[in-house]
Amino acid sequence: MKKHTVLVAMSGGVDSSVTAALLIDQGYEVIGAHMRLLPGEQSLQGEADARRVAEELHIPFHCLDCRDDFNAAIIGDFCREYRAGRTPNPCVRCNQQFKFGALFDFADELGADYLATGHYARITRDEERVRLCRGLYTQKDQSYFLFILSAAQLTRVLFPLGGLTKPEVRQLAETYHLSSRQKSESQDICFVPDNDYIGFLERHDSPWPDHGEIVHINGKVLGVHHGTHRYTIGQRRGLGIGWTEPLYVVELDAEQQRVVVGEKAVLQRDRLQVLDVIWSELPSDRELRVDCRIRYRHHPALATLTIADSGDVTVVFNEPQYGVTPGQCAVFYVNDCVLGGGWIAS
Repeated sequence: MKKHTVLVAMSGGVDSSVTAALLIDQGYEVIGAHMRLLPGEQSLQGEADARRVAEELHIPFHCLDCRDDFNAAIIGDFCREYRAGRTPNPCVRCNQQFKFGALFDFADELGADYLATGHYARITRDEERVRLCRGLYTQKDQSYFLFILSAAQLTRVLFPLGGLTKPEVRQLAETYHLSSRQKSESQDICFVPDNDYIGFLERHDSPWPDHGEIVHINGKVLGVHHGTHRYTIGQRRGLGIGWTEPLYVVELDAEQQRVVVGEKAVLQRDRLQVLDVIWSELPSDRELRVDCRIRYRHHPALATLTIADSGDVTVVFNEPQYGVTPGQCAVFYVNDCVLGGGWIAS
């Protein structure tokens, strides 16, 4: 019987390396692929690490140069969203356009049956459907970033790490004697290696508006700021203003260059609007009960979602939530499985 072929996205890190090793042990014909996304030494090192692991595993290896497309699509979008007063999620966009976009196209070119990554998420299959579910290791569950997978794509995706913990993955890397076994965790945003997103924005896409008003929700001007891109919804520290109670950023008005602040209670929202929704499993009802996550580290909150004729979704929470942030993603779960998700508009 012909072996199924799987293309494995290899970053050079421990997770993708163990993913490839596990699939070989499971009898797949494995091909490694690395996407060169970033300029400079950081990208070259990742490619070298991935190539070394492929050699250790004796599998074919390909490198795709995606730097220009990544700069235009992901970094460009990152800057545009901040200019518009929104807080983007570049990891979701990257998954959509590159890890499960360009790589799927390359898998098709090679005639591969499956695409696999080192994400901590699970795919469950039964006679009726394929579902995307949370990884069993809750500290690393990455299903939130994967709602962009369509039902058709889910039939061809493998997540071998979905039932493992990070310590178990590191132990497997030791068992397989992989050179990536000692590599540290990657940072949240790969193209901001020092986590200084403000510095990155100002270096990469200048000039930025450098002043405006800090305004209380009641309209009173409390101070000045040096660019709305320096603030995020829910921020308390670094405002440089005095008030009778602690104040938080509750709105960013990029058009008027205003940072709107208010007391903590003002941050509470009982509903939100979600656009460009992608369904892992298209619901038959126009109204249903879900658990909704509004950011990666957010504990899912019970809510009712209503699907409009346009396809946009209104989410109404059972209990008000803090820190609803335009530009971030809202992801809908039923039990442990992802139903769908989209981008928070308001």
